[in-house]
This record gives sequence, C-alpha cells and structure tokens, in this order.
Amino acid sequence: MPDMPETVLAFDFGRRRIGVAVGQQVTGSASPLGVVRNGKEGPDWERVEQLIGEWRPARIIVGMPLHADGTRSDITELVDGFIEQIGRFGLQIETVDERYSSLEAESMLKSGRATGLHGRINKERIDTAAAVLIAERWLGKIG
Repeated sequence: MPDMPETVLAFDFGRRRIGVAVGQQVTGSASPLGVVRNGKEGPDWERVEQLIGEWRPARIIVGMPLHADGTRSDITELVDGFIEQIGRFGLQIETVDERYSSLEAESMLKSGRATGLHGRINKERIDTAAAVLIAERWLGKIG
C-alpha cells in the first residue's frame, strides 16, 4: 500500500470511447470524468494529457477485459497497446479485471434512473460509470 493517499485516473477502454474516472485513495471512491474519443487514429492523446495535467494522478488504472473464464478477449490486445502508449506519461500503470463492469455500470444507472437519480442513459455515461467501477475495484483492492 502506498505511503501517502493517492489520486488515480482509471480508464475503461473501448474502440470508440474510453471512459475516464478519477479515484481518491483517501476516500476510497471515484467520480466520473467523461470519455476520451477513440478511433482509427487512436485515442485523443491531447485530452488524456489534459486530464493527467489537471488531476496529477500518482498512477493510471486500466480495466483489463477478460472473458468470464479469465482468458483474454479479442479487445485485450488493443488494451495492451493503449497501456504501452499511455506509458509515455511516466506514471505507474496497473490493470484491474473489468469483467462485467459495463453491464454493472448500466444496471446501476438504470436503477438510479428508476428512482429519479439519473436522467437519460447513453453509452458515454455507461463508459464513464464503468471507469468509476474500475477505479473503485483498485481502491478496494489496496485499501
């Protein structure tokens, strides 16, 4: 466990969007920051750099997509490439098993909408909520 409470940025990688959340070790919780666009040219690295500059995280947490049985999925190779590229920022990078994080995030948002806590649910909200879950899984693992 780190000596001082840390701030982390968590990423939920997707082919079109990458959900982003900031997590605080001192509270053990995370907050959504939105999404970074991703496409044929790759992620919007300028936006990633802005987020890192703004939040000054001690480390990056990336959700690792695995199949239910724990084997690598077809997108895992793309996530490996993202991890390699995000290494340019010189921060420690860790991965967290993200199985079911998007389904869990969508379910949480739907429950919140049913009780009036959330408005319309779109893919961006699901992606950023999944990033919150990834951050909180890491924070729970080290806490």
